[in-house]
Amino acid sequence: MLCQNCGKREATTHIKRVVNGETSERHLCAECAASQGYADVFSGFGFSFGDLLGGFLNETAAPQNQLGTGNRCRKCGSSWNDIVRAGKVGCADCYRTFYDRLLPTLQRIHGRIRHTGKVAGSVGTYAPVQEKTEEELREEKIEQLKAKMNDAVAEQDFEQAAKLRDEIRELEA
Repeated sequence: MLCQNCGKREATTHIKRVVNGETSERHLCAECAASQGYADVFSGFGFSFGDLLGGFLNETAAPQNQLGTGNRCRKCGSSWNDIVRAGKVGCADCYRTFYDRLLPTLQRIHGRIRHTGKVAGSVGTYAPVQEKTEEELREEKIEQLKAKMNDAVAEQDFEQAAKLRDEIRELEA
């Protein structure tokens, strides 16, 4: 996604603001975020979060003479050396480009490389239940009533069938 401010660079900062109950979201590149006062959260603590992550990357990095060699990300142009120096990847495509080099670091930081979410592994797969709309509930009720009405007609209980017919008309109105 491109920066919503300059429209030129990859957006790396997501800003969500809630003011008087009204939510606004912006996606900005690092330069635009810094110019608007959204600096690194860890600035002022005497260390850079990028340096911390860079330390993790340096432990698994290739020898210094091999750092500059190899490929670059097609999207942002970052090299492995750039990622190690900055302590952060340039864009989402860097994860694909440098997968084999990032994998050991991600395993060491997170303990595993596959996200399991908040559901316990023993529970199995999680399929979110979608709430039915009022319209869907009404249509479902009408279908049930029509089935009951047809059963009443089949049993020749025309009085019950007439009541069900009236109820169906009321719901359809």
